[in-house]
Amino acid sequence: MATLPFSAAQSSSVSGFNYRARHSNLFFVRAPRFFNRFKRTNLSVKNIASDQRQELKDPSVNGEASLETLEPDSASIAASIQYHAEFTPLFSPEHFDLPKAFVATAESVRDSLIINWNATYKYYEKMNVKQAYYLSMEYLQGRALLNAIGNLELSGAYADALRKLGHELEDIAGQEPDAALGNGGLGRLASCFLDSLATLNYPAWGYGLRYKYGLFKQLITKDGQEEVAENWLEMGNPWEIVRNDVSYSVKFYGEVISKPDGSKEWIGGENITAVAYDVPIPGYKSKTTINLRLWSTKVAPNEFDLRAYNAGDHAKACAALKNAEKICYILYPGDESTEGKILRLKQQYTLCSASLQDIFAHFERRSGKPVNWENFPDKVAVQMNDTHPTLCIPELIRILIDLKGLSWKESWYITQRTIAYTNHTVLPEALEKWSFDLLQKLLPRHVEIIRMIDEELIHTIIAEYGTEDLDLLQHKLKQMRILDNIELPDSVLELLVKQEESSSVDSIKEVKVSDAETESTDEEQSEEQDTDAKDVVTFDPDPNLPKMVRMANLCVVGGHAVNGVAEIHSEIVKNEVFNEFYKLWPEKFQNKTNGVTPRRWIRFCNPDLSKIITKWTGTDDWVLNTEKLSTLAEFSDNEDLQSEWREAKKRNKIKVADFLKEKTGYIVNPDAMFDVQVKRIHEYKRQLLNIMGIVYRYKKMKEMSSEERKARYVPRVCIFGGKAFATYVQAKRIVKFITDVGTTVNHDADIGDLLKVVFVPDYNVSVAEVLIPGSELSQHISTAGMEASGTSNMKFAMNGCILIGTLDGANVEIRQEVGEDNFFLFGAEAHEIAGLRKERAEGKFIPDPRFEEVKAFVRNGVFGHYNYEELMGSLEGNEGYGRADYFLVGKDFPSYVECQERVDEAYKDQKRWTKMSILNTAGSYKFSSDRTIHEYARDIWRIQPVLLP
Repeated sequence: MATLPFSAAQSSSVSGFNYRARHSNLFFVRAPRFFNRFKRTNLSVKNIASDQRQELKDPSVNGEASLETLEPDSASIAASIQYHAEFTPLFSPEHFDLPKAFVATAESVRDSLIINWNATYKYYEKMNVKQAYYLSMEYLQGRALLNAIGNLELSGAYADALRKLGHELEDIAGQEPDAALGNGGLGRLASCFLDSLATLNYPAWGYGLRYKYGLFKQLITKDGQEEVAENWLEMGNPWEIVRNDVSYSVKFYGEVISKPDGSKEWIGGENITAVAYDVPIPGYKSKTTINLRLWSTKVAPNEFDLRAYNAGDHAKACAALKNAEKICYILYPGDESTEGKILRLKQQYTLCSASLQDIFAHFERRSGKPVNWENFPDKVAVQMNDTHPTLCIPELIRILIDLKGLSWKESWYITQRTIAYTNHTVLPEALEKWSFDLLQKLLPRHVEIIRMIDEELIHTIIAEYGTEDLDLLQHKLKQMRILDNIELPDSVLELLVKQEESSSVDSIKEVKVSDAETESTDEEQSEEQDTDAKDVVTFDPDPNLPKMVRMANLCVVGGHAVNGVAEIHSEIVKNEVFNEFYKLWPEKFQNKTNGVTPRRWIRFCNPDLSKIITKWTGTDDWVLNTEKLSTLAEFSDNEDLQSEWREAKKRNKIKVADFLKEKTGYIVNPDAMFDVQVKRIHEYKRQLLNIMGIVYRYKKMKEMSSEERKARYVPRVCIFGGKAFATYVQAKRIVKFITDVGTTVNHDADIGDLLKVVFVPDYNVSVAEVLIPGSELSQHISTAGMEASGTSNMKFAMNGCILIGTLDGANVEIRQEVGEDNFFLFGAEAHEIAGLRKERAEGKFIPDPRFEEVKAFVRNGVFGHYNYEELMGSLEGNEGYGRADYFLVGKDFPSYVECQERVDEAYKDQKRWTKMSILNTAGSYKFSSDRTIHEYARDIWRIQPVLLP
């Protein structure tokens, strides 16, 4: 027999198993023992939500055992890995090198996940439980291997097995690329939620798109950020399971025809097929394994024009194929062009249509015949993660009316009870709107349904506020309508005409409801109209403005719950963003402060700190019950704990220093303070404020003698990371500025280790898992009132990192929990922002001399030849978006600089700093995604944990 791709030493190191066998029987020598330990046992699974235990009996086994007592041994795991290296290969057989070893290891882990996955959903089907479906355009998962084996409690066994095969688990895990399915906090939040849903045994399912290239891979060059296609699928994805039998047709364009019976049918147009790829998501210490279903797009073979291909017109032959495939090429394709806008809409509708068709298939299969559609909201909860899945509202209604034969009234009632919406922004420009004409062209039936929803809303508004006060009515409609700058429905016009006719003849107000109204040609009437023109209340669209569909308004109207993601954000949502809706439906609005999973963000990424927490809390149950972290506060002054805490932080900082050297070439001193700002690059997140503060620090250092600067300043390593959207010019200027400052500062021999500035390229979850445990100061410095919540602030606090920030997003709640003395606060507050911008517009703002000093320093060319006039100019002037310092960098600069001086003083006292660090971890207990999911399940989805039998 030919030999397997292992050395003799590797073969002999695995007891009782001949690795030189190539016959397929080798799988049945060991591997069944690996799987049978999961299948042929009586399992005991803890219900985290209720803190109860339930025996899971297998009638084929007489004895009883628990999951904990029948862990697979390392030899069985090694056999499973070898089986996959041999019989499910994605690599050639000659070598068992790291890439191949990673894939074989992942496929081995996936086997156990599939067993649990099948058991989970078989039971959900049998019990016909109510299930939550989470729709999100992003899932920022990070690497899955260590998370999966950690949740399965098999880390030690896999480490031993791989060691016997000649590899280290850490090296194997490092081969895994981050899944390029998301970009920022929106996607990471979704992934934390899936982890918590599985851990807490909630019946749930995630839906998203399978992007081939993700957003982009970020390169940092002398010109700043450059974007290249992400290659995460190049070597295959061992975690996904293609379901070729699960596919749905998705339609675009075409026309709507009315049938003789009054029903509607959407016909013709462009057809694609959405195919399901499943990714199992395991719970921690739980057999429950839920699913993330991702859609990939293609066309049927008959769409390939073979005749055109053979005639040499290859572009025409492949056009349909390319049009379908490109839907899932890129996350958030640029939408400056009409083609880009169409592609984004296609992405959003593909997610909604394929997911809802799948949800309907689940419901009908579980319900049996006949289907009682009134029960749909009792079995299905759909959560829209931001406005990207908004089209699931008209799509749900379309399916119910056009395909299931329900009435408008029935369909509307079902939809409102099923759908819920999470808002993630207070930025007006981020409240999604789409061109009415574009949407009508692409999805004609959905626009008809959106018109019906808009009409329903208008009648609700009129029923609430009446038609007597037309100024009030006009204001309400302007703020609340889904269709913006579009004529009123006929049924509403009739009401307004009747109101006008019934009004007194000497009324000083009149209503203009239609251009088709008869216009008087009488000279006297014309003069009267001119006299009272200022009093006319018009409901006509403005021909100079575009017709738009406001997706956020549709979300609020079409569902039963709207939630913000931090206390301050939820208040802004109620009092500003959707204030008119809140007045109408106050019961719809809730707060659900974001949370992050403590498994990935402490337990797995920071094992040194985890051991300390377990030791001092007396249990490792804090991983599931984070309130036990609060007991650390009792020991915050204990010198032994402080010593252990500092040693753990130092080890993590050394890892960061090694990482920075590998990724950027810069050598940093691990004894310096590690000051980190890593997040999406955006003006409102104010990386510009941070780097200008660094420039001020650098300038002052240069003005001092060596002895003075060493006495005055604490050594710092200032670390940045994050992607600027490819077409966001100002954000890319900021990236360029940061890297130019770093180039100058890091090569300045006078400064040495007192200050380093490092931009980490291609920031992602795996980078965060290295940086966060080693961070000491973390910057969350957005303009107050503009960050919905944030989740990285929670991750940093959990890992004992102290925050500097404004009273914005979840900073407010973090500061409350960790204590005001353990949070560095600066800057204007949310309620002041509008007044400060008004002050600026009136020319009353006087910039701080230190701010002017920094701008002049930059303009002098200290940081190279790049022209920073546009960037500095955006901070000047008195009006205009993109000018006049809209994000108040200049206003908050002096407060920020002074706060950083307080940071230096605190860091000099390491005992005080360590206590602050401990209290940050202790106070972060509330910011677990487990808590957030409990609140969603209780208040919005109304689902219960389900224990497997």
